Amino acid sequence: MTADTLPAPLKGEVLAGEANKNVRMFAFGDPEPVLNRRELIDMLECWTNGRYYEPPIPLRALARAVNISPHHSSAIEYKILQLVKDFIPHPLLTRFEFEGWVRDFLSLANGYVERIDNQLGRPLKLKRSLAQYTRRGVRDGEFFFVSAIGREHAFAPGSVFQLMRPGLNQEMYGEPDYLSAIQSAQLNEDAVLFRRRYYLNGSHAGFIMYVSEEKLAEADADVIEDALMKSKGVGNFKNLFLHIPGGKEKGVQLIHPGEAAAKDEFLGVKGTTRDDILAAHRVPPVLIGVMPQNAGGLGDPAKAEEVFYWAEIVPLQQRFLALNDWLGIEVVRFVERKRPGAAQ
Repeated sequence: MTADTLPAPLKGEVLAGEANKNVRMFAFGDPEPVLNRRELIDMLECWTNGRYYEPPIPLRALARAVNISPHHSSAIEYKILQLVKDFIPHPLLTRFEFEGWVRDFLSLANGYVERIDNQLGRPLKLKRSLAQYTRRGVRDGEFFFVSAIGREHAFAPGSVFQLMRPGLNQEMYGEPDYLSAIQSAQLNEDAVLFRRRYYLNGSHAGFIMYVSEEKLAEADADVIEDALMKSKGVGNFKNLFLHIPGGKEKGVQLIHPGEAAAKDEFLGVKGTTRDDILAAHRVPPVLIGVMPQNAGGLGDPAKAEEVFYWAEIVPLQQRFLALNDWLGIEVVRFVERKRPGAAQ
């Protein structure tokens, strides 16, 4: 075979030159973009079709991302439970509707409440509007409900209240505070999926069987190859017996590529991404069931809960009080907890 007749290299593969045609090298890994795709979000504005604005970040993707990691979903759920626990129901706003409103806000950074009036034009009840399908109209005070199949419903002007977490790039929709941890949450999920495939695959991560034994005949090699092929697949965790009379030491070797680096990689990825997610939510690990990795533990849960309440839950409660200002009625109220050290 001459250089002119060498086969075309595969993707990422570089063939050796004329000096040594039996050696091949290849490079793997895709080129990294100079501009990360996440930064494109900062360049987007809210697209409009003339009637309502579309959010800059797909809300359906954010809704799916809630369950991307147990630490992510648990942190959100813990805040919801704390807010619902202290909420005082009102004839206009039930605990059920309030919980849905809170869930939308903490998951999607947007929460909507529709005011339903009676025939006299007075508030009859407050109902949650699913944030994933609610859109802000081009005209002030207009909102639309756009279903998954594209059906539109226009709310009565001025009948919908929007609670959002302000963003830096636009003022139509809120932006979640956990966006900085989405990449870590995805890495956490990828690690789990890879681990599942690792166990479902009978050959695990694979290995190289290197045979330098001179006494191993070609027919014997074919038998070994056939036995290894039959040992793959789910439920086929089989051992293989190989006997070569007079064979030498290390005549047959199993080489696991990257095994040393991959042994603790799963636990390392899980631990690091967990810390990133909890840092984004500002939730102490001891409050959401994280097991301690050392004898020192994770601290006193009661003290952690107390600090978290005053540092995170109380400011969140203040945000939801904005509905009272919009409605002119105090429908959102919370049970007041005594601050530690306060006079009795």
